[in-house]
Amino acid sequence: MSDQSPRAPSWLRSRSGLVLLAFLAIGAFFVITEHTAHVLGILPYLLLLACPLLHLFHGGHRGGHGEHRGHGEGGGGDGAGDSR
Repeated sequence: MSDQSPRAPSWLRSRSGLVLLAFLAIGAFFVITEHTAHVLGILPYLLLLACPLLHLFHGGHRGGHGEHRGHGEGGGGDGAGDSR
């Protein structure tokens, strides 16, 4: 025999939980529809702001252009400049 009792429904499955979810869904719909124009209007500025931030925080390229390996060595390049 099983000693498990039937599980009680979760709070979100109760009547008050479903009403709360319905109100939150309606509120989210109106917030999204009313503020979409504001978000889309600021999007070009966010893209312009992302450019310098990417240059500042992009890791791994702190040494400048002088530390490339394989330049000027006999066989370390990709062969693009070889005339063989």
